[in-house]
Amino acid sequence: MKLNPDCVRDILMTFEELCTDVDKTYIFSSFDEIPMKLPQLNKYPAEVLAYHIRQLDLSGMLFDAKFNRDGFSFADITPRAHEFLANIRENKIWNGVKVIAEKVGSKSLDSLTQIAANVVLQLIQAQFHLS
Repeated sequence: MKLNPDCVRDILMTFEELCTDVDKTYIFSSFDEIPMKLPQLNKYPAEVLAYHIRQLDLSGMLFDAKFNRDGFSFADITPRAHEFLANIRENKIWNGVKVIAEKVGSKSLDSLTQIAANVVLQLIQAQFHLS
């Protein structure tokens, strides 16, 4: 399965909103129940969500994630995920990141993270050149 950058963003934004308790573990007994519990993600089939959630865990974006045969649990998203979201939250920036990723031919999580950080850096630098 190929990584869908929009699915990654949607999952992280949903999980960020979900995680409000410091000492809570969020449990999904099956991947099929995710779209029911989190309607923001109902445009993705369970197997697509399962794949992308595993990729987020393997990329260090989920804290204390545990997987079983049918579902998973996690405690929060990591600082790395928060930083990524801070860089791509605005649709204008996110769309620019996707255009650049398409041009360079790399849509890995690491590439998307680096591109997002560079896009934000360029926007910051442009603000200093306005004076």
